[in-house]
Amino acid sequence: MKQVTRVFWKIFFIGFGLFLALILSINLGVFGKLPSLSELENPSILQATEVYAADGTLMGKYFRDRGNRSNVEYRDISKHAVNALIATEDERFFDHSGIDGKSVLRAIIFLGREGGGSTITQQLALNMFAERSKNPILRVVQKLKEWVIAIKLERNFTKQEILTLYLNTVPFGENVYGIRNASLTFFQKEPDRLAPEEAAVLIGLLKGNTLYNPRRNPKAAVSRRNVVLDQMTKNGYLTEEEGAKLKKKPIALNYRKQDETAGLAPYFREVLREDIKKWCKETTNPATGEPYDIYKDGLRIYTTINPRMQIYAEEAVAKHMPVLQKAMDAQSSIKKGTVWQGRNSVLEAAMKASDRWKNGKEDGMTEEELRKSFKTKTPMKVFAWNSRREKDTVMTPLDSIKYHRQMLQTSFMVMDPITGEIKAWVGGIDFKTYKFDHANINTKRQVGSSIKPFLYCQAIEEAGFTPETPVENVAQDFPGFGLVPAKGVCKGNTVSMATALTYSYNCATAYIMKQIGPKRFVEFLHNINIKSKMDPYPSICLGAVDLSMYEMLYGYTMFANNGFSTEPIYITRIEDRNGNVLESFQTKMNQVISEAAAYTTTKMLGGPVEVGTAAGLRARLGAAEMAGKTGTTNDNADAWFIGFTPQLLGGTWVGCDDRFIRIENNLGYGGQASRPIWEYFFQKVYADKTLGIDKDARFAQPEQMRNEVMYDYMNIIDQAPLPGAEGEDQGNGAADQYLMDPDDTYVPIESEIPKEEQDVLKEARQSEKKNDKKNPDTPADEPKKKGILRKIFGGKKNKEQ
Repeated sequence: MKQVTRVFWKIFFIGFGLFLALILSINLGVFGKLPSLSELENPSILQATEVYAADGTLMGKYFRDRGNRSNVEYRDISKHAVNALIATEDERFFDHSGIDGKSVLRAIIFLGREGGGSTITQQLALNMFAERSKNPILRVVQKLKEWVIAIKLERNFTKQEILTLYLNTVPFGENVYGIRNASLTFFQKEPDRLAPEEAAVLIGLLKGNTLYNPRRNPKAAVSRRNVVLDQMTKNGYLTEEEGAKLKKKPIALNYRKQDETAGLAPYFREVLREDIKKWCKETTNPATGEPYDIYKDGLRIYTTINPRMQIYAEEAVAKHMPVLQKAMDAQSSIKKGTVWQGRNSVLEAAMKASDRWKNGKEDGMTEEELRKSFKTKTPMKVFAWNSRREKDTVMTPLDSIKYHRQMLQTSFMVMDPITGEIKAWVGGIDFKTYKFDHANINTKRQVGSSIKPFLYCQAIEEAGFTPETPVENVAQDFPGFGLVPAKGVCKGNTVSMATALTYSYNCATAYIMKQIGPKRFVEFLHNINIKSKMDPYPSICLGAVDLSMYEMLYGYTMFANNGFSTEPIYITRIEDRNGNVLESFQTKMNQVISEAAAYTTTKMLGGPVEVGTAAGLRARLGAAEMAGKTGTTNDNADAWFIGFTPQLLGGTWVGCDDRFIRIENNLGYGGQASRPIWEYFFQKVYADKTLGIDKDARFAQPEQMRNEVMYDYMNIIDQAPLPGAEGEDQGNGAADQYLMDPDDTYVPIESEIPKEEQDVLKEARQSEKKNDKKNPDTPADEPKKKGILRKIFGGKKNKEQ
């Protein structure tokens, strides 16, 4: 027995010595480098870049693969989540120093059948620094590494910090990592607001995030949740009565996948992504010496977007566009498919750019087989104006291409003209289906008459014009270019410049252009920060030039901002994952015109929203002062409205991506197609008192103009303006160029329109019939009473007139 005893202790001490030597070797990095203390304090975890609105609302994230993580502080985690975790995963968490001897012994004796031996601290080590090895021998070494790391964690972090690190890194399934993302995904709540039963569901997921997923396996999830609630009751975190009551509750999910397209302002965030990627390439991370990575460095981007205004902007688009779409779908050229006559190249390019074509090519299909497949009816989902923004149907893939391209698109941007902060950004009708953004600086469309205020302002600033200056309403001959306007009928009379702008007279505008000169006008546009390349053609004064919504609003800021041009901005600052400010962005402005010219032009722009091409807009909204201008291009390919108050500037555009597809009646003019979106938005904004947008706000009159008499600059209107203001064809082509065989028909799926919109559509059609022989942008009920325009300028009539 003595010999056996001596052998036993000899083996024991040798084994113990070897074990200590193994632990020491692991600590020294013999079996692979262990993280340093600094790395433990700042774990190298892929972390999503987060985008925040002006009020701190999380708008969305940029991440790749396992990068969808968001860190939170201990104080921002519900105590119920912490209690559920400890009760379920590590009952003696506060009593051990990283390794729980009792749990290890139990795991060895029962071979893991009664639970594993890993503590929360050990699990954190595994989650942070390794993948679980499947090789038994390597798994033993890995387990010892976990012990070493766990002891280091316990020596250098508080228990609360370890719990926080764990809950920020653990996976919850569906590519969701961390308690915050899990809480937002499954319950649409920040983690500090989780109820006990909700926390139990999430902690239950840790045992098997597919098996116990409450969305996919609700019964198993309820069972697992109740096990967690039992553990919370057993450990004194819940009373018996509370536990029993909570176990009877169903799981009340409020699920929304936290993908990159979810969240507020998806079009805006996609434009922002490209800007931040560029910033990352140009900015070095001092911790790594490498450029920042938008997908893993956990940047925090703070923007100027106002969440309430953004929601109102999206609601305005959703309210008006279905009505407009239904009107266009009723057109003969759309119903019969004649709009596609001669457009085979467009359809061909669309087919070859589609995923269906690319996948077919990869599968070895011939072009003949592919073309045949595009003419075979197939079940599919298509975009529709309903709550889900999609509809199940059966149609050929080729008809699907036509159907989707016949959808009217829009852009709508709202900003503060003083600070330059963009408050709302809508780049299209539905980001899920249509990814292309129509609001950014690189997307350009013909602007039509919305460009005219710049010319009129230049005439005031540089040529000595005033609103009452008489201008000839006659087509002008430009040597080398011919007559401008090239088509249409000019009345041939003389009107004041203010009247010409109010009713958007093309002929009178051409007269002003003749006095200024095309080259001088282009130089003025560049000076007010519209930087797109423009050739000095006379037709620019009528809007025959492609510009972006971003540029147009940049130009309009000078009117509301006393002659100062303010660059639109949408980022206020960029922080790293620890809250350190990496860069701040400030308002940039420069004076481009005088205060007097800015104020005078602004007052003139009160005409269109009072009695002109957007008549009655100011009165309907009940604003003290407002200014704006419509714009319509050839054959109604583009419809614009840009308007502003002393506090907000907004612009909206409507049209199809293919310019030959358009509304063929006066519903396609700027005052009908675009203005309603702007109006719906401002109705909401004025009604929301929390936004601080004051209906009674007035434009600031320059000090040097306060003693001047503000005359009734617009002559008394005794009859409706003649046709040709903005709907006039300037040569882009007419509808009869797009005819095709009558039997080659295409009937689109009719958009789903809310019942309450039917009256709006009916009213618009009635208005159309009344206005057939009138100026396209002039309402049928245009005021005719003398002196009606006097209130725009607030003064008495010039006696000399």
